[in-house]
Amino acid sequence: MGACAATLLLTLALPPASANDAEFAACMRELRSGAPGKGVPTTSFDRFTQGVAPDMTILPLLDHQPEFKTPIWDYLAGLVDDERIADGHDRLEQWRTTLQAVEARFGVAPYTVVAVWGVESNYGQTFGKRPLVTSLATLSCFGRRQAFFRSEFMTTLKILDEGHVAPESLVGSWAGAFGHTQFMPSTFMRVAVDFDGDGRRDLIGNIPDALASTANYLKLAGWRSDEPWGFEVVLPAGFDSSGAGRKNKRPLAEWIKRGIVRADGQPLAGPAQAGLLLPAGPGGPAFLVFRNFDAIYAYNAAESYALAIAHLSDRLRGGGRFVTAWPTDDPGLGRSERREVQRHLLALGYEIGEADGIIGSASRAAIEDVQRQAGLAVDGRAGMKLLTFLRKTSR
Repeated sequence: MGACAATLLLTLALPPASANDAEFAACMRELRSGAPGKGVPTTSFDRFTQGVAPDMTILPLLDHQPEFKTPIWDYLAGLVDDERIADGHDRLEQWRTTLQAVEARFGVAPYTVVAVWGVESNYGQTFGKRPLVTSLATLSCFGRRQAFFRSEFMTTLKILDEGHVAPESLVGSWAGAFGHTQFMPSTFMRVAVDFDGDGRRDLIGNIPDALASTANYLKLAGWRSDEPWGFEVVLPAGFDSSGAGRKNKRPLAEWIKRGIVRADGQPLAGPAQAGLLLPAGPGGPAFLVFRNFDAIYAYNAAESYALAIAHLSDRLRGGGRFVTAWPTDDPGLGRSERREVQRHLLALGYEIGEADGIIGSASRAAIEDVQRQAGLAVDGRAGMKLLTFLRKTSR
């Protein structure tokens, strides 16, 4: 479906703007009346919501989360690529003193903290551009999970009322996450720390606060400084994977008895209990994961997300790629390769905008057209087969 057709269907599926506006106004009056009971003075509510109008483009995003809909090999290829590793090394050096102080206080190694930073905002380069008050006000009044988003909305107003972040700077994701390591407002209130002692907890303009708050989150989630998150393993032939699962922890000795070995050849040792993670089934990379993996998972409840951070942290330590290949004949692309795909598409005359490595609706439509010409599966996906075809046709 083309972008215009999708927009038309979305427009037809939503109530008229006047109905939305009236419903939103009634909802905001209701929220205003309850604000003092939530710790937000009416004067502050009025100040921070003045002129706010609903952003109905957010609602379709409620049902689209790439962690659950993107093939794992595409998801990790985009998040743990050479660029993010190189940039991570630069940040480790740039913020070495701060990261050492963070580790001394919270017990979380710099590699893990920086990996979260890299995955969440590309080291502060992609915070998100949506005003949090607008996004959370919209989600408080429309769509699913309104009770959850109303709580986050009120907490956002508290953050502004306490002066931690300037109102014009409080932008983030459509769902309300913000800052260098993308905290939800309620997480901010519970976990964020003023690491540099300036009297504010600022996750947007203050990198030390953001890094320390991230380490504090992991510590509170159960992180143990003397344990690994896990490691890649190799399954013996004919292995019965019915007992796999992150939550299905078993004694490490049992996994050893069943013939599992580390993929890097090192002795299989670690915490007493481990779960077997098979993100692409028994034919793909396998991992034994410990409680530190669960702490990362708590940050964003998706195993693919936790694996991306865990793997990036290992790469920042100097570790290598996974030993076992993903079970696909069309591997995923890193961001530089995705930009290359887009440059080829632009050279072929497709109007897809900037070659930024983000495969949006215009790029997907162009990719589908090329896939038809190439005899590839028509799915709008930027994979290695597509890139190989484009490279050949541009010679």
